[in-house]
Amino acid sequence: MKKYIGVAVLLLLAVTVNAQDYIKGHVKEKGSGKRLADVFIKDNNNKQITLTDEKGNYTIRAAAGHLLIFSSPGYIPDTLYLINTQPKFVELQPMPMSLGEVNVRSTRPVFDPRAEYPEIYRKSKIYPLSLSSIFSRESRNARRLKKYFEQEEREQYIDGIYTKLYVSGIVPLKGKDLDNFMLMSRPSYGFLKQNSGGDLTLYVNDQYKKFMAMSPQQRASYGLSTQ
Repeated sequence: MKKYIGVAVLLLLAVTVNAQDYIKGHVKEKGSGKRLADVFIKDNNNKQITLTDEKGNYTIRAAAGHLLIFSSPGYIPDTLYLINTQPKFVELQPMPMSLGEVNVRSTRPVFDPRAEYPEIYRKSKIYPLSLSSIFSRESRNARRLKKYFEQEEREQYIDGIYTKLYVSGIVPLKGKDLDNFMLMSRPSYGFLKQNSGGDLTLYVNDQYKKFMAMSPQQRASYGLSTQ
């Protein structure tokens, strides 16, 4: 009897594993049809995550009844409820510039990847005597996600320092002019790590002089790009 129960349990586990299939598809920009790379995709049910490749393609472990979340800086996040496991093609709407007060960089998901996805950092490690840690698809994907997380952490660091409240306290700009100026003058992570306080104030003033020396058309051109 125990033997039959054991077999039944194994069969049930096999069915459960097979019920979660790999969903494939691609993501593109709505309107232009441009394929989007490095779109962050998360299965809200099983917490699986992935990124689109340079051609906008993706593969993620999911199942019917799950909810996928698609997000990328400069685009309105989108969700997709899976009714089957057929290929899914998603279009992301660029963030409207009319949102004004919204910094397009703030559309990135805010989270602590080291706490939420410790397995990504574990799987991304390369062990000299382990070929699978170098060449397996799982390891390669983990390294891509680790690199993505590190870049997101740097961008969030910039967002936390180079805020509208800070910049508007230095330069007399408002509305779209302030938005465009912040896009033009956004400092790098390396610069902010080495400069703060008075040095950063000098940087903002210097960038403001360059901004005001531009024609109105040139200044407005920074608001035409959402990334």
